Amino acid sequence: MEELVFTVAVVADHPITRAGLEKLASDDATMRVVATVGSVAELHKTTDRYDVVVLSIPQMDVTTVDEVVEVTELGQPLVISQWSGSPTVLATVRAGARGCISRSAEQRDVRDAMRVIVRGGFYLCPRMLGQFQMELANRDTDEQSGLAPREIETLRWIASGFTHSQIATRMGLSQATVNTYAKRIRAKLNVNNKADLTRMAIELGHFSHSRRPSSAA
Repeated sequence: MEELVFTVAVVADHPITRAGLEKLASDDATMRVVATVGSVAELHKTTDRYDVVVLSIPQMDVTTVDEVVEVTELGQPLVISQWSGSPTVLATVRAGARGCISRSAEQRDVRDAMRVIVRGGFYLCPRMLGQFQMELANRDTDEQSGLAPREIETLRWIASGFTHSQIATRMGLSQATVNTYAKRIRAKLNVNNKADLTRMAIELGHFSHSRRPSSAA
């Protein structure tokens, strides 16, 4: 019986990094690299979906967490980066990452992660296990709802009456990314309409009357 071959996309801003990740995947007979690009924006220009998207990011920040959300529309993200403070590894996982690997990890960790993810699992680099456990133990009250920080920010704007287009402008995101955040918020809070979202925002302490939409937005 012929073994399944899984499709892989590689996203990295440095050509040498892209080449190395492409070789790691190609050395596995069950993997086929079908896209190698320098940014998430370039990946969005393709029309394919992938079994795993390897996303190499030098340092995680708010913007790159949003990129993880965007990548989930195209495939299961495997994030290779450094985490030092906020956003946390936990925030990256909540953004949709199916695997997180330290940039100082061994090559075998990257290959193992891809194998786990394409088969529906979750992979955390052994070097990061202690950090992740500490983050889980130190979750603040905002995280008790299950919402990531950018999801909380999106909920606040929605509850204040802004459209997804207006929210995208204020958060510096694409409307598609805001749509993804809103979809996840509804699923996590188990609500189906804007009125219920506003009610939940009030109950969770995330509603602010000071934010009002303007017709110019």
